[in-house]
Amino acid sequence: MYSGFMTDRKTQVLDSALRVFARYGYRKTSMDDVAEAADISRPGLYFYFSSKPELFRATVRHSLEDSVEAARQSLAEPGQPLPDRLAEAFDQWCGRYVGPMSAEIDVLINANPELLGDVPAEYPQRFRDIVVEAISGERADAVADTLISTAIGIKHGAATRDEFRTRMSIAIDLYCGR
Repeated sequence: MYSGFMTDRKTQVLDSALRVFARYGYRKTSMDDVAEAADISRPGLYFYFSSKPELFRATVRHSLEDSVEAARQSLAEPGQPLPDRLAEAFDQWCGRYVGPMSAEIDVLINANPELLGDVPAEYPQRFRDIVVEAISGERADAVADTLISTAIGIKHGAATRDEFRTRMSIAIDLYCGR
């Protein structure tokens, strides 16, 4: 039971860190800011993460891993029509980042390549692979690339997650001929 609490607590810290990093940027965020947002002591934060770069990498990796895993589960949902599974997967992958924090998170990830290495390229590729697998067929690669580009454009133009879902569903329906 104790290790479960630790995992839940660490997840809470990472979720709080994402909000703080997105709001203030990497350079202006302090470990104290994250500790306060996560309602944890500074020594408690250092128990989980020995440095701000380590915390940042873990935060981005956690967020991206959570998005890709949620999308994978959506696409694997038995009994759901492909358009519905695709809409849910795209919502999990990037719809969750629509809104006030969207631009901040993109800047956060893109402005700190030295801290993240191949992480920003790795997770979109993993998402693409699961979309291609779900679509299957002769043009699956091209369709996946087109839907991903569409989702990225919609993410930057939508004001809310609901707007993202609606517009992405239209794009998917066009692909599926619904």
